[in-house]
Amino acid sequence: MLLVTTIDDVRSALDAARAEGKRVGFVPTMGYLHAGHRSLMDAAVAANDVTMVSIFVNPLQFAPDEDLESYPRDLDRDSELCAAAGVDLIFAPDVAEMYPEPMWTNVHVSTVSEPLEGRFRPSHFDGVSTVVTKLFAIAGACRAYFGEKDWQQLAIVRRMVSDLSLPVEVVGCPTIREDDGLARSSRNVYLTETERGEAAALNQALRQGIEAIEAGERDPAAVEAIITAHIDASTSGEIDYVGVVDAASLIRPDQLAGDIRLLVAVKFGRARLIDNMGVRAD
Repeated sequence: MLLVTTIDDVRSALDAARAEGKRVGFVPTMGYLHAGHRSLMDAAVAANDVTMVSIFVNPLQFAPDEDLESYPRDLDRDSELCAAAGVDLIFAPDVAEMYPEPMWTNVHVSTVSEPLEGRFRPSHFDGVSTVVTKLFAIAGACRAYFGEKDWQQLAIVRRMVSDLSLPVEVVGCPTIREDDGLARSSRNVYLTETERGEAAALNQALRQGIEAIEAGERDPAAVEAIITAHIDASTSGEIDYVGVVDAASLIRPDQLAGDIRLLVAVKFGRARLIDNMGVRAD
């Protein structure tokens, strides 16, 4: 496995692989890898000849009051996990390599980025879209793997790739969960023991919402109320949002139909947890 830190080196390595007719898989991450990331790496390694993982804590997607400086980092541990997964190349640039000058360019994907996370973290998705566009420009033609846990991010990247005709196939991979249903996340380390016990209620609440839709409920507000009530009754967390929306546009319809996504964000002390599940309303 090769560890590179410069844009020129990673471009040379991937261009050489494609020149030999090899297909490239790419897993963008911010590091501190867990089983969810491992599932993305496994999918990429299985479907491609060469797999690259990027490890970069992107400052553009953190607001001034968020956890940029304290975000967990452990490159040595991450490298071991990548090697165990069969990854061929790690791209681990520093901030100066990615942003040698102040950024005058900003990538904004309208509509799908505006509700839910977009209301509570208004600069976040522009930072995500900008760094992912840059990473795609560095990687070149590839398959890129993203977890469905960050559903809004996945929807934004898909729309961005489509709108800009980027030579990237975006592959969404299922959320990896703990035994009690909690979605795996690097920020789970912030949870206290009590908060960790309560956090499983997010998964339970989403399942109750899906059961209501499967039973015939078509009013998104009614489904949101079911989810909210369970979280309020079962946790000490502070709800940022509960959304029941169209899966592609993230627009809340008057009546549920087609592919629907149920999304939540809840703050537990230092940890802010997001989760989502999908269902089809026929």
